[in-house]
Order: sequence, then structure tokens, then C-alpha cells
Amino acid sequence: MLNPISDIVIERLLQGLADTLTMVGISAGLALLLGLPLAVFLVLSAPGALLASPRLNRLLGSLVNGFRATPFIILLVALIPFTRWVTGTTIGVWAAVVPLTISATPFFARIAEVGLNEVDKGLIEAAQAMGCGRWHIIWHVLLPEALPSIVAGFTITVVSMIGASAMAGAVGAGGLGDIAIRYGYQRFDTQVMVLVIVLLIALVCSVQWVGDRWARHLRSR
Repeated sequence: MLNPISDIVIERLLQGLADTLTMVGISAGLALLLGLPLAVFLVLSAPGALLASPRLNRLLGSLVNGFRATPFIILLVALIPFTRWVTGTTIGVWAAVVPLTISATPFFARIAEVGLNEVDKGLIEAAQAMGCGRWHIIWHVLLPEALPSIVAGFTITVVSMIGASAMAGAVGAGGLGDIAIRYGYQRFDTQVMVLVIVLLIALVCSVQWVGDRWARHLRSR
């Protein structure tokens, strides 16, 4: 039978949840700002596209694939010097934002690229026939038509970032992962481990529910 949850445990869990929300929220925002333009460029620079540049497309695509293929825990360690240069530290919430952003950006870019490629080419050709410029086509045709898929892809990205943020706790990044390792695993406290898992599941389900409803609303329009 589990013991009553103490005030100290509740305080630690709430702080860990706040740290996780901070890490994931800031990293997700940066991944969106960086990943979406990257996805648009990958689509537009493909052979036969509006800004066709096959060599640059292949080079950028290879870099994206390289970062995507690197396991997060390895990327986390490999980026320690860069993280220290950017944030001045290698532990804590802000130090985790750097590897989370760098890991999530190419992941989201590829998902958004798929959504952008699903836009009916006939719409783009029709816009070109009406004399629309490239930027007009991007802002008023390509992005609006792909928005439901982009939202769904961003939801998947945020969910994966929640798991990565918990993994980052293994190297002192803070958040729920750090709580689970320091106060659950290392102290053999099953109660803390279970509570952290419940919070992570609730967080993931909440993000997925909001993202799914938003995507369905955009599709219905």
C-alpha cells in the first residue's frame, strides 16, 4: 500500500512539472520558428519546384537527416560545449532548451515537409496562372492548405519533446525526468516513479487532445 503523498513530494513534482513545461514550451516555439521555414525551403528547392535548387536541397536534406538519425541522448552529450557557449551552463532547464531545440527542429521540418508536399499541385499552378508571385503562393496557398497537417505534425513533435525532456533529466536538466531519477530511481521510491509517469502520461494526452482537436477544426474549415 502506498504511503500518503507528503507536501515535499508534491512540491518537487509541481516544480518538476513547471520545469518540463518551460523546457518543452520554449524549445517547441523555437522548433516551430526554425523548422517551418526549413520545411518550406526544402519543398520549394526540390527539383521542379518554385525555387528549384537540387544541390542545395540535397545538402540541406542530408544535414536534416543526419541530426534526425542521431539519438537524442548522444546529441545531448555532443552539444555540451555548444550549450555551455550559448547558455553559460550545461545543467538546468535553460541548458536543456538548446539540445531539445536542435533535435526537434529537423524532426518537425520533415513532418511539415510531408504536409506541404500533400498540397494539390493544381492549386499552385492555378495561382501561378493568375499571376501570383512566389511569396503570395507561399503565404496564401501553400501554408494555409497544409496548415492542418502542420498542426498535426507539430503535435507529434511536442509529444516527442516531452519524452526527450524526461531523458534529459538523466544529465541534470531538471524537470520530471530529473525528479524520477534522483528521487525515484536512485532512492528506490516507487511512489515518486509512479507519480512522475502519471504526470507525463497526462501531459502527453493533453497535448495530443488539443492538437487533434485543432487539426480537425482546421480541416473542417
